[in-house]
Amino acid sequence: MRELLLLRHAEAMNAGPDGRDVERPLSVHGQAQARAVGTWLAEQGAEPDAVLCSPARRAQMTADAVCVALRTRTPRFLPAIYKATPGELLSLVESHAPDARQVLLVGHNPGTEQLLALLTEGRSAGARGMSPAALAWIELADGALEPGHGRLRALWSP
Repeated sequence: MRELLLLRHAEAMNAGPDGRDVERPLSVHGQAQARAVGTWLAEQGAEPDAVLCSPARRAQMTADAVCVALRTRTPRFLPAIYKATPGELLSLVESHAPDARQVLLVGHNPGTEQLLALLTEGRSAGARGMSPAALAWIELADGALEPGHGRLRALWSP
């Protein structure tokens, strides 16, 4: 079975050093959240074959903390994740991790929460929301990254 670990970045500061959104780092609380989600994933036995991450500083910091906890691969930073729609995120996973059994995708809302709704409910409208550092563990029926083919194994939030 193919699985998608869908992670929204942890809590970020209001502004980055240069004032650009993409440079916003994690807050102290966000750093603790990132370590907590990494610890939880390690306790659950997560072993992602691929880690795909937005290049935004807050997402990078989140992914780095999780990868340390999992003792896993270095994240692959894909600029297209930053403001991606659910369909674009699906395409990125398919093109950058086509043979992976388990993929960790670290991104942003609204794309993350909409992708969760699309995979598990078949539609992205009316997404339930994902708080900072929330993780959705989705099992994909027949390994298909298709609307409605996912089953939510766990929804975790610090």
